[in-house]
Amino acid sequence: MRRDAAGLAALLATTGVLHFAVPKPFDRIVPRALPGSPRTWTYLSGVAELAVAAAVAHPRTRRAGGLAAAALFAAVFPANVTMAADWRHASPARRAIAYGRLPLQAPLIAWAWRVSR
Repeated sequence: MRRDAAGLAALLATTGVLHFAVPKPFDRIVPRALPGSPRTWTYLSGVAELAVAAAVAHPRTRRAGGLAAAALFAAVFPANVTMAADWRHASPARRAIAYGRLPLQAPLIAWAWRVSR
């Protein structure tokens, strides 16, 4: 497997597993405008990350997986905005984490796009 694809698959798989192993931090950043339980959205996004990781890992589905990863990174951006808004009065370290996640989406999308090529 190409190293960039392997890294992306590992990142997605790790994050996907974390959605099930420690869901509370993910529940807290689910945008309140979404219907239903935050836990449902946490689990759904975890399943999506695991499925996309599998697609990126396999050469026959890598192109579609890379495109799906780019779409997934764009789709979770509202959760990062929610986190930044919720943490705006938090400690400087927590604010740095929350605000740092916002511009991080662009290189993640670019990485996924490269993998799809």
